[in-house]
Amino acid sequence: MNDLGGFLKKAVCLLSGGLDSTTVLAMAQEQGFEIYALSFRYGQRHTIELEKAQQFAIQRQVAQHLTLDIDLRQFGGSALTADIAVPKADSLADVQPGIPVTYVPARNTVFLSFALGWAETLGSQDIFIGVNALDYSGYPDCRPEFLNAFERMANLATKAGVEGTQTLKIHAPLLHMSKGDIALKGTELGIDFAETSSCYDPAPNGAPCGHCDACLLRAKGFAQAGLPDPLITKYASDLTNFINI
Repeated sequence: MNDLGGFLKKAVCLLSGGLDSTTVLAMAQEQGFEIYALSFRYGQRHTIELEKAQQFAIQRQVAQHLTLDIDLRQFGGSALTADIAVPKADSLADVQPGIPVTYVPARNTVFLSFALGWAETLGSQDIFIGVNALDYSGYPDCRPEFLNAFERMANLATKAGVEGTQTLKIHAPLLHMSKGDIALKGTELGIDFAETSSCYDPAPNGAPCGHCDACLLRAKGFAQAGLPDPLITKYASDLTNFINI
């Protein structure tokens, strides 16, 4: 319940345990939503992000946190779900143009479909996702055109939508924010970014590689924000060659 004695609106929030998804969850809470967090063990090459997602969900006292198993390794086709090397670079200027091999085919479509099913069951009209179309790797399912199309589809594909009892809204508050703005907003909301994981290819102890797209974009964000990345401080002894953008 909120401070006025009313019940909070429920929202399903996709939570990966990284910079963007933790910030989105905190923003949804700031807006007064009761959070139902949803994570996926989809065959990704590491699970440190899921550990961070679980810790964050507990810290933020969400109403419920589910981690679902979907083995996308059966399809492969991505450096995150198959035996394909994660591309590395020394700077964002060195990153090859085009959609990178770290793109997981239809991942956000799959994730949002599960979120849609849970939202309808909960009687929720709101789904939050931490996609960004400004400082991002060029994934097609991070674009506003995709989100708008999915939202239209969702309101045609559900019993609640057809009967008019729910009108689903996909919230993507980071969509047009820079990584610097995201780092600032998350810091403002009290997120301990030392306890998040963004790297596509972290070390067994959780230290980021410093050279994948995700690490380079994260470094750019904290540099833009004029803030040190607490994750880099945490693993300083492991990151003598870390690239700062």
